[in-house]
Amino acid sequence: TNQKGGVGKTTTAVNLSFYLAKAGQRVLLVDFDPQGNASSGLGVEKHELKNTMTEVMTGEAKLGDAIIKTKFKNLSLAPAIPELANAEVEMAKMNKKFVQLKMAIKSVEQDFDYVIIDSPPSLSLLTVNGMIAADYLLLPVQTEFYALEGVAQLLESMKLVKKAMNPELKLLGVLATMYDKRTALSAQVLLEIKKYFKEKVFETVIPRNVRLAEAPSHGVPIGIYDKFSKGAKAYKNLSKEIMERVK
Repeated sequence: TNQKGGVGKTTTAVNLSFYLAKAGQRVLLVDFDPQGNASSGLGVEKHELKNTMTEVMTGEAKLGDAIIKTKFKNLSLAPAIPELANAEVEMAKMNKKFVQLKMAIKSVEQDFDYVIIDSPPSLSLLTVNGMIAADYLLLPVQTEFYALEGVAQLLESMKLVKKAMNPELKLLGVLATMYDKRTALSAQVLLEIKKYFKEKVFETVIPRNVRLAEAPSHGVPIGIYDKFSKGAKAYKNLSKEIMERVK
């Protein structure tokens, strides 16, 4: 999660899920952003869907009914469509509005080794649900000016969630994204991120990479679209780092 848009959340959620699945892990990717980009990025035809995260959050369907197998081995998806934004309004009236996602995931967690939640770019009820359902928070931060703006607010929200609803929540790591080694600014911001988050920063840095940007329009992860690209190598390395950290 990161309440800023365009920092590489969905790119990370999709490609990390793909490489964890490729490593033999049973992975569920929960598309929890009304934009539904993670679903499109895996080539899902949204108009054909019967159940999505909208129905799961409003209690009209169980998470198990919304999960679909993707065309990639070991990788399942709980898709999202724009109506998920309306579901948030419905959820606001519910008694257990903060734990809807947690309860939904509980019902299927025995079937998966990893559940990756792609949160929307806002500190909304959906994002808070995601934080309460999760064991770990992965924070993508782009290596550009204003990168750390808003991060303090997000960490404050995390602290509140931890205190009130999910004492187990940990910051798994901070991922530097869109790194351009040709610019002094990228290097400078990366230094700032490391100074601020210290050992929490992943060794893997995600480069600014045209192939990474192109892959979603073909409905496939980078590991299928161009497995020899810099972006593919970076996400493969990140998946290894994450398997090391989550033991």
